[in-house]
Amino acid sequence: MDNNDQLQDILKFIRQGALGSALSAMENYLLTYPSPKEQERLNRIGEDYRLMVDYWQRGYKDPQRQEVYQQLLQRLNMLATGMVVAGNIRRSPFVMSVYQRARASRDSWALTSVRSDLESFVSDQALIGLKPPHVRAAEERELFDRHQRLMSALFDYIWTSLTWSDNLGDSFIDLLLSPTVDDHDQELMASAITLSLLNCFDYQKWRVLVEVYAQTGNEYLRQRALVGWALAVDSRQLTVYPEMLTTLQKLLADDQCRQELKELQMQLVYCMKADEDSQKIQQEMIPEIIKNNDQFRVTRNGIEEIEEDPMEDILHPEASEQRMEKLEETMRKMVDMQRAGSDIYYGGFAQMKRFSFFNDTCNWLMPFYAKHPGLTQVMNDERRSRILLGLLRHSPFCDSDAYSFALGFYQAMDRLPKNMLELLDRGELSLIGELMDDDEIVQPAYVRRRYLQDLYRFYRLFPSRNAFVSPFESSEGRPRIFFFGQKVFRLTALTADCVEVAGFLAKQRLYRDAFRVLNNCQEEYKGERYYMTYAAVVQQVHATNLEGDLAIDSYRHVLKNNPQHEQALKGMARLLFANHDYQGALDAYEQLLVQHPDHHNFLLNKAVCLGNLQKYEEALKILYKMNYERPDDQVVKRVLAWTVMCDGKLEQASSLYSQLLDDEKPVGDDLLNAGLCRWLNSDVIGAAELFRQYAATCGENGFDAEAEFRREEALLRRHGIGDVEIRLMVDALRG
Repeated sequence: MDNNDQLQDILKFIRQGALGSALSAMENYLLTYPSPKEQERLNRIGEDYRLMVDYWQRGYKDPQRQEVYQQLLQRLNMLATGMVVAGNIRRSPFVMSVYQRARASRDSWALTSVRSDLESFVSDQALIGLKPPHVRAAEERELFDRHQRLMSALFDYIWTSLTWSDNLGDSFIDLLLSPTVDDHDQELMASAITLSLLNCFDYQKWRVLVEVYAQTGNEYLRQRALVGWALAVDSRQLTVYPEMLTTLQKLLADDQCRQELKELQMQLVYCMKADEDSQKIQQEMIPEIIKNNDQFRVTRNGIEEIEEDPMEDILHPEASEQRMEKLEETMRKMVDMQRAGSDIYYGGFAQMKRFSFFNDTCNWLMPFYAKHPGLTQVMNDERRSRILLGLLRHSPFCDSDAYSFALGFYQAMDRLPKNMLELLDRGELSLIGELMDDDEIVQPAYVRRRYLQDLYRFYRLFPSRNAFVSPFESSEGRPRIFFFGQKVFRLTALTADCVEVAGFLAKQRLYRDAFRVLNNCQEEYKGERYYMTYAAVVQQVHATNLEGDLAIDSYRHVLKNNPQHEQALKGMARLLFANHDYQGALDAYEQLLVQHPDHHNFLLNKAVCLGNLQKYEEALKILYKMNYERPDDQVVKRVLAWTVMCDGKLEQASSLYSQLLDDEKPVGDDLLNAGLCRWLNSDVIGAAELFRQYAATCGENGFDAEAEFRREEALLRRHGIGDVEIRLMVDALRG
């Protein structure tokens, strides 16, 4: 066991509330891995613990004992967590270099000093704006260069920081809510806190993001804070920080907060599908766009116009219109995907993160602004900057992609046709697709979606991404993005939204995650929709009898209040049949037939149930009629053949099986059942031949003849075929 595993064991003791065991384990740890600073902190915690124990043993009544115990638990948790973070820093050369570089970049990282520099940046911008244009540009460039270096170092300082005290947390809350600090700086700091928090939970950092979310008037900062604290929620921390529950209950009493969390959960799932959507676009849509776009072609020297063929309109007058229709249809599909929440640009921009601009960690999550020093060369040319900003002003790109587009467009601009540049300059052409209007850009859901795309690109594409704990990848069970399944939310108003979210997850085939979310739903919200969703989900989680019983119970809950609920009756009938409860399934199908007397499948399923209950006469009445009405329906014929065979009408069964086997592609089971029919009719050689043909269709799984015959043992025995005959047939097939 390495030292990190030992620290994780100590943290488990702490999360269980076992302070004494945690202290003993920490003392043993520091004997093995001595550290004077940590030992001193541990000694102080240990002394306070022993003092509390001494008072307790003497019989003193201390009304503050629970509070003191909780404080000691939190102090020890901070110590252990800080040691985990420090160990992670030491183990990663990348993180260690960032940690050291950030702390060497300035003499003091006291927040009063940092705040002074951040506020000076805002005031200096205002002063430079008053200066003459020929002086303003140079001074502004120098100011933004200096500020970018500060923000890069501050970003690295925050995400590599150890645990925070209450006072430090309060100071960061003040800094992030201050009206005298630039909005972009506050947004970037919130992202740095999120990275640190996801790497290792720290209650004070979590509290900072919660308070900023609740109080800020900056929607961009608010959404970054929401994403950070929601992804970092960890139910295991409740024992150490019971105030987390109180905070969440207060937050989630607000309808808007619950709505935003619900939207966030769904948006995160769309993020996870970015690779799948990208593959669909690259393989299906882009080729169609290229094939049907007859105005330009891409060459080594750039994009060139294609001259129109004067004969095209004469020979194929409809061709151009058809190509345009296909092109528009493909573009509409992409727009629909985007509106539904898909990250349609991920695949295209994934290859554009190799610019040196993205060597700086903070630039992956930097809000887009035209005066970023990394865009100086792009923005120096007035016409280029005008065209670029015109394209990006209402673009659907996340900030990371906006920087990629700006850097890539700068390199490609010289190769664009002149008339295209003129159209772009006049705003009459867009290379981006559907633009967003002013109202849509500031909507919380849209702001959040763009930020989630920034995060996804960072965690998937950043060269040193292994130094970070990604919420999009599995860690101790499931990815953190499925935060709706956190147990802590069972005790909040968010439980009211669990059914809707679980239904959404089930539609995305994320059944296990839907199951966890449903388990958070409180009794008062367990209505018809809950039980229908639960029944559907539980069958997908584990295909065992237990899950079947749970699903049946759920359907019964629905039918208790709504006896004619069609979907519940259908679901219950299928499960009862699978559990060999043919009478129960029959009852359900008969109820369905009251509503739909001529429903083909319900009638057929009723006949199958009757056959399994050996009520052959009733079953055959239904099947003869169905076969008469649909003589070419092979499924009806198949059920009829089996039923008449079980009823002892072997000649009729043989005739029906002959018809089924005359089909060009007979179903494998028809070979098996026809073989059984011949065997019952004493044609052993013919039966064996059909069994061999059936075995050839079984592929890798093979044909377990003895098991198959044992399943039909009752049928065989009714026709005088016993154990000896079964063994002889098995041996014959083996031979």
